[in-house]
Amino acid sequence: MSARWTSAPEPNCGAETPCPGPTRRVLLGGFATLASLQSARAQMSTVLDGANRAIAIPPRVTRVFPAGPPAAIVLYTLAPDLLLGWPRANRPEEREFLLADIGARPELGRLTGRGNTANLEVVLSLRPDLILDVGTISDTYVSLADRVQNQTGIPYALLDGRFEATPRMYRTLGALVGRERKAEELASSCERTIATILDRISDIPDDQRPRVYYARGPRGLETGLGGSINVETIEFLKARNVAGGTRGGLATVSIEQVLAWAPDVIVTIDRDFATSVRSDPVWASVPAVRNGRVHLSPKLPFGWVDFPPSVNRFIGLWWLAKILYPERFPEDLRPITSEFYATFYHVSVSDEQIDRILAGRDA
Repeated sequence: MSARWTSAPEPNCGAETPCPGPTRRVLLGGFATLASLQSARAQMSTVLDGANRAIAIPPRVTRVFPAGPPAAIVLYTLAPDLLLGWPRANRPEEREFLLADIGARPELGRLTGRGNTANLEVVLSLRPDLILDVGTISDTYVSLADRVQNQTGIPYALLDGRFEATPRMYRTLGALVGRERKAEELASSCERTIATILDRISDIPDDQRPRVYYARGPRGLETGLGGSINVETIEFLKARNVAGGTRGGLATVSIEQVLAWAPDVIVTIDRDFATSVRSDPVWASVPAVRNGRVHLSPKLPFGWVDFPPSVNRFIGLWWLAKILYPERFPEDLRPITSEFYATFYHVSVSDEQIDRILAGRDA
């Protein structure tokens, strides 16, 4: 980019009377502009994102556009003031557990994932310093990031959203937005949770690990196949995902298949299914139903197992561990929940609120 300046000619200047050149003041102003631009470029830093793409970051990041729900949650936990808005507007019951002014920020739509609704004109109008995506690192998402970055001129960082990659993801994001100290705090918290929980279950024989069915939808017949991000924490805890014999994402299955799988535990995010399955004669012979081991995941302000699959799953890991291995995890979840909400969501929660969260109630 070059600086431009003009000098108004004196009256009647022309071929015989040359117009004067730029004044000393204007020349100095032009040089100052060039120096300022060169200084700004010199201050740009480069950070490698989760796909090893070199992202040029301005000296101060103050406005970040989240490409999808996982990115919005991650950014909120680290630097809520930088969040321009949400892919979907938060409902009142969700905003109760978020900083009031940040939780109420507007709906922006999403650039990535199913149901992408944002367009580049919206992004440009918000003047973000950075576009942030957290999720799958694949050629498809790298191509999207490159294309949006080239079309808008806005740095677009893609970070690895896998559960086990969360500590590294936080440290990279901290470098991107200049919040390294807080990022280290959150990364270390995640590492301690992972280490503590895995240490307690490391010696459980495979044949003593529970068989788990993850039920989505009002009929409970949508589930996560092996390796699906939707069941990542269930499989991370070494439970046997009954649908894990086939690799993939979400899939719809038949009740006959669930009956054949005979899961010991059912985990669901759907309240209607959790309520109806206990009295449904079709499900009565499933061991999990027969033994009262159908568990409704907490979901405020975000799901503890899934929906969306982001750092909200770290408090969910404690909840799942207690469900799957109750004898190994005697802790009261209330103080753990309180600490997590204070550290990651920046809010204090009352005992009544925690009881409501754990019961899966909205109000």
